[in-house]
Amino acid sequence: MLLNALHLALREIRRNLLRSLLTVLGIVIGVAAVITLVTLGNGATVMVKQQISALGSNLVVMRPGQRLGPGHDEAGAPPFRREDADAIAAEIRGIAAVAPVVSATVTLVAGAANWSSSVTGSTNAYFPAGNWRLAQGRLFSDDEEQAGKAVCIIGETVRAKLFAGEPPLGSSLRVKSFGCEVIGVLAAKGQGAMGMDQDDTVILPLVTAQRRLTNSRAVGTVMISLRDGVSAATAITDITTLMRERRKLTEAQENNFSLMDTRQIAETLSGTIGTMTTLLGAVAAVSLLVGGIGIMNIMLVSVTERTREIGIRLAIGATGREVLTQFLTEAVVLSACGGLAGMALALLACLGLAGALSMPFLFNPGINGLAFGVSAVVGVIFGYMPARRAAALDPIDALRRE
Repeated sequence: MLLNALHLALREIRRNLLRSLLTVLGIVIGVAAVITLVTLGNGATVMVKQQISALGSNLVVMRPGQRLGPGHDEAGAPPFRREDADAIAAEIRGIAAVAPVVSATVTLVAGAANWSSSVTGSTNAYFPAGNWRLAQGRLFSDDEEQAGKAVCIIGETVRAKLFAGEPPLGSSLRVKSFGCEVIGVLAAKGQGAMGMDQDDTVILPLVTAQRRLTNSRAVGTVMISLRDGVSAATAITDITTLMRERRKLTEAQENNFSLMDTRQIAETLSGTIGTMTTLLGAVAAVSLLVGGIGIMNIMLVSVTERTREIGIRLAIGATGREVLTQFLTEAVVLSACGGLAGMALALLACLGLAGALSMPFLFNPGINGLAFGVSAVVGVIFGYMPARRAAALDPIDALRRE
């Protein structure tokens, strides 16, 4: 009986193809919207985690002032010194690397080419702390770090802008008002958080940057990389205690420095994106309700149009259950076809948008199966009333209908 009902349902859909397409349009849009939003939300979550993890492995960032990020209140807070970073490395357990950092934006010149870039002064600990790898060349030697030699390591963007087609190693690069020798090229990282180009950078020894760029022994940032398995909360508590002692803060005084755990930020952002994805998906699911109402309306029209056909079937021996099954199957087939079309549309939309937004495409079988299942259930729910009305027709009254 089910196979016969399915055959009849497909025949009716083909006979009124345009009307069937318009009927399932709401289902198609609803399924496609839900799948697309959830898939892109998952991709955005993974992209945020990748971008933040690219900043450093198990990284804690310390800066002067009580806030981090745009508008941080660094003014009035005493800066750090390299000795602070050395103390953290020596006295705090579970530390993999500690890198004192100073930075500035200056103009770089190589031959006839020039480029404005971010210049960072730090120690060799900066590279493991920030998950940097060398594509060419070497790191700073101990003599170069201690004496503040004029050497530098450049990012891939700087290499492409200033040394396109030429080997950069051993070349001279003018940084602001002094020249330095390029001894290494960093492996490309790509775009980072907030759309920042991580490869647009030049790394100098810390002493070199302090003498020739900032003319100060102050350190603006301390990057602290924790070993795997070390609790960031515990490490932050220990670092806070140590820095309060070194900065001679009393119990009544607030911290005049800030500590940021990048893993916590990644989890917070991921949770926020997940919540927004769920809310947008719920809003998009309303389209499924609208599509279900459309199916119900068209099925009611179909029952009215085919009243005489229903009367004939009932008169020659068909039961009300068989009539109900036929119309209910037709509604489910309509909504299921709409679900399949919505899945195909969502796949194309996700591939296109993921490429345009430079985010990973993550196919989620769960949400695809759920959206298709919901579309079929919508057909059952909204197709039942028209099917029940058809099954309840009186054969004599139905045969009299013109």
